[in-house]
Amino acid sequence: MATFLYKLGRSAFRRRRLVALLWVALLALAGAGAATAPAATSSSFSIPGTEAQRAFDLLEQRFPGGNADGATARVVFQAPDGQKMTDPANKAKVQKVVGELKAGSDQVARVTDPYTAQAVSEDGSTAYVSVSYKVSGMELSDATREALEKTGHDAQGQGLTVEIGGDALQAVPATGAGEIVGVVIAGIVLVMTFGSLVAAGLPLLTAIIGVGIGVSTITALASVLDLGSTTSTLAMMIGLAVGIDYALFIVSRYRAELAEGREREDAAGRAVGTAGSAVVFAGLTVVIALVGLAVVNIPMLTKMGFAAAGTVVIAVLIALTLIPALLGFAGGRVMGRKRRKGIRQDEDKPNAGTRWARFVIRRPVMVLLVGVLGLGAIALPAASLEMGLPDDGSQPTSTTQRRAYDLLSDGFGPGFNGPLMVVVDGDRAAAESTVKTVEGLDGVVAVTPPTPNKAGDTAMITVIPEDRPSSVATEELVHDIRAATGDDVLVTGATAMNIDFSQKMNDALLPYLALVVGLAFLLLMVVFRSVLVPLKAALGFLLSVVAALGAVVAVFQWGWLGGLFGVEQTGPIMSMMPIFMVGVVFGLAMDYEVFLVTRMREAYVHGERPGEAIVTGFRHGARVVTAAAVIMMAVFAGFIGSSEQMVKMIGFGLATAVLFDAFVVRMAIVPAVLALLGHKAWWLPKWLDRALPNVDVEGEGLAKSQHPAPGPERELVKT
Repeated sequence: MATFLYKLGRSAFRRRRLVALLWVALLALAGAGAATAPAATSSSFSIPGTEAQRAFDLLEQRFPGGNADGATARVVFQAPDGQKMTDPANKAKVQKVVGELKAGSDQVARVTDPYTAQAVSEDGSTAYVSVSYKVSGMELSDATREALEKTGHDAQGQGLTVEIGGDALQAVPATGAGEIVGVVIAGIVLVMTFGSLVAAGLPLLTAIIGVGIGVSTITALASVLDLGSTTSTLAMMIGLAVGIDYALFIVSRYRAELAEGREREDAAGRAVGTAGSAVVFAGLTVVIALVGLAVVNIPMLTKMGFAAAGTVVIAVLIALTLIPALLGFAGGRVMGRKRRKGIRQDEDKPNAGTRWARFVIRRPVMVLLVGVLGLGAIALPAASLEMGLPDDGSQPTSTTQRRAYDLLSDGFGPGFNGPLMVVVDGDRAAAESTVKTVEGLDGVVAVTPPTPNKAGDTAMITVIPEDRPSSVATEELVHDIRAATGDDVLVTGATAMNIDFSQKMNDALLPYLALVVGLAFLLLMVVFRSVLVPLKAALGFLLSVVAALGAVVAVFQWGWLGGLFGVEQTGPIMSMMPIFMVGVVFGLAMDYEVFLVTRMREAYVHGERPGEAIVTGFRHGARVVTAAAVIMMAVFAGFIGSSEQMVKMIGFGLATAVLFDAFVVRMAIVPAVLALLGHKAWWLPKWLDRALPNVDVEGEGLAKSQHPAPGPERELVKT
């Protein structure tokens, strides 16, 4: 592989104008496709194989036009002190709002009058209007949302306290701020790393081009493939991070080859042949992790994974072709100012990476114990992990959704924020029997009379739980209803759907982990020609992910340091979080593993002793890996400032995982373990060595076929 990539790098360097033109043309083509493609609607959310989904499918069949999965809103009213919502003046105001809501948008399916739907609290202080829409929350038009908010605002000005909750206000999360913060910090880190604006600008430029092509392609195909807005958000986040990292690796190796005195074209070829090989295998691990999301069998997640994987493939191809082409245009300006002026630098002078590696080699047991025990202690809260999906109760208190949630809880009880929908596949007698059964269960506040369809063979029943939607008690109630009723009774609704979604994610975690880690283990065994190095890489990754989950639980579930990260309401951890972290962080962690340990393996293959190889790997790779990790953390940490609890949790979890994996596992535990193993680290049974393909990631074939570098005296500025 190294020889093939060497030729590819040299070819791209020589034909740089053609290569650059092709990538610009692809960007323009993808942009034109995105601009002319029909606007995409929301990606349909379904969970095949769950009871909640079967109930929704049954409702669609038996209640045509009922919009069972349509968006909902609740306009909650609270009377001033000393008044009641049943007072004639307040009643007239509410009924005026009901009329305005019905006429506010053609997307409105129905609006309930609180005075006929028994939606007034016992003390008369609170009432709510339920609004049902014909489409899902993400498909609501801006005009519909604005009409809803304007109606509430107008009523607020008439003396009533008015707040609005429900998924109708769940607009597409704004994107861009986190990425901009990440790019700015990335630029600063790259300038500090390279000491050259040109060298720092190349990874940023190529990453933006790659993300532009990937996201534009997703936008162009969104309507055809039913891709949601979150698909492009994930692709942008991952594509930006890996795009910068992969380009950083190759530019760094190119500069190292120039420093050894090679011609620029040869240096570009060798950079792609060596660091490019690491990029290919690092990219493959990311693709495996993202495509593996299909194991969960949730269409939305599968599409997100495939789309993000496609963006990673683009990032790899750009790193292998566009980077060497742009290096051809850059000339000697890719080097620092001192190097361009001909000032010699002592390349053998120990840098921070060298000093750290020597410290670890001298005290491997101590470093290993501190790293493992430290991450183990941080991981302890993960044993108390509770999974669920956030509701309006996890919103900041400054939002109208949270205030509406609190008003409903105070006036009617917390269970009114998450009613359960029970679907009875049977006649009226079966529905009446189901009502009596459910009324006898613990944790039930109220059960509405059954609402049959026109054919009389199906009925809907609304059950109000005693506790809030995301509580353990409500989850147990859903299981109790399902256990107490027959197969013809299905429990659904947003709360039940969240419970089923969490259970499905939990059930898929171990198979997904086994698939991703197993395939990556085989891949790394091919790369490193070793059994113990891939095993150590996988175990280290698991340690860092569990530690990051422990930190997430401590902050978002227990509330530790919650004020520092803007956590206003603790609750269960988003059910996608464990699988999401496994998929994303595993791929990114393997970037650091492949790049850092490949340099060690390369030095070892070329004759250095195990300890010397570790020092060599750190001398060449520690600074680059550190820069890459800081950039990655900056990209993810930019999302911690989001007002959305889910986005905040993802940003915190991924940034923390990269921190633990890059700086504790890869920079401390990995060299400590390799120092203890010595030559055994690179052991591979002879029969397995013969069976595995030899991909020559270290460039051993290049070393034999190419002439040695003429020395650092060669002029580097010549273009």
